[in-house]
Amino acid sequence: MQKVHLRRKIAPRVANGHPWIFANEVEKVEGEPTPGAIVDVFYYDGKFAGKGYINPQSQILVRLLTRNPKDTIDAAWFRRKIEACWAYRQKIGYTENCRLVFGEADGLPQCIIDKFNDYFVIQTLALGTDLWKGAMVEALEAVFKPKGIYERNDVPVRELEGLPQHKGFLSAPFDTNIIINENGLKFHVDIENGQKTGYFLDQQDNRRHIQHIVKGQDVLGAFTYTGTFEIHAAHYGAKSVLGLDISQGAVDQANRNAALNGLQDIVKFEQANAFDVLKAWGKEDRRWDVVMLDPPAFTKSRANIQKAITGYKEINLRGMKLIKPGGFLVTSSCTNLVQPDLFLEIIQMAAKDARRSIRQVTFQKQSQDHPIVWGMENTEYLKFLIVEVG
Repeated sequence: MQKVHLRRKIAPRVANGHPWIFANEVEKVEGEPTPGAIVDVFYYDGKFAGKGYINPQSQILVRLLTRNPKDTIDAAWFRRKIEACWAYRQKIGYTENCRLVFGEADGLPQCIIDKFNDYFVIQTLALGTDLWKGAMVEALEAVFKPKGIYERNDVPVRELEGLPQHKGFLSAPFDTNIIINENGLKFHVDIENGQKTGYFLDQQDNRRHIQHIVKGQDVLGAFTYTGTFEIHAAHYGAKSVLGLDISQGAVDQANRNAALNGLQDIVKFEQANAFDVLKAWGKEDRRWDVVMLDPPAFTKSRANIQKAITGYKEINLRGMKLIKPGGFLVTSSCTNLVQPDLFLEIIQMAAKDARRSIRQVTFQKQSQDHPIVWGMENTEYLKFLIVEVG
């Protein structure tokens, strides 16, 4: 077993349980480990720190898998991890659709596995994870006997690990357009071509929070993707719902989702650039009872954090200007670099500039099948806020 020795001065996060070890925190590497191989990691004083996979091409040299020196990292170990992930989801009530494996939060760094009923979508975003992909597929087949497993590794972050982007079947081929159930509604999921793994499971709890504020109301949604929030609004009794998205493909699927639930007379989706349209409608003095905003991440890097702050402030300001007094703004951010306190501060700034008063109704994180580990910022990324706008 090759060994990695850490420097005396390392970030406290490693000792506190964070699995990432950056190259500049390593004093020396004994032997010449093959990229992706399992290595033992030791603190500067020789004490055991953990075992994990190494990749000299990555800035994160080692990603720890275990702190137990007795653990052997093999196919059986990965199966036990997946069984533990499933046991946890069952305990908290997520059985039909859930994020089965949430990377670092589940002790499997850079591994994402989403469960859509009897179908699974897997992402292996680091070299070490990718090398154990076969073992994880075997574990899924043994534990779940799924109807299909699909790989969505068509993401640029893999290139930082020296990995190619690709997607495809990890089981016998199947129809990748499936239908799932969520909160009493049905939704088409395009596993092969949809964003991320095909569907955003992280908002499934939050979609229920709009239940009472939309009843009998006129609702506008922007950045709708395939229309889940808007269709929930119609289901919960909204008088009318209009959803906007810049992608015509997303709009088409959203309208299919509306029809699938028999709500096509209440909710409509149109292709539009939300930034431009909301600004224009504000000048036209158009108003809604509820405005819902669920934009994509505005930045992936700290260098562009100010750009993200500006973007979130601008879109929320425009949204508030379209709300009737006493109406509600439903707004989200999935940029993990924008921490919760900063997000609330941005909304407050937007309200001030829009000359509107706000009261918080609820402030939530991602759904509970995406557990948050304190000290691991990347596990706490979604912010979901409802405010009353005066």
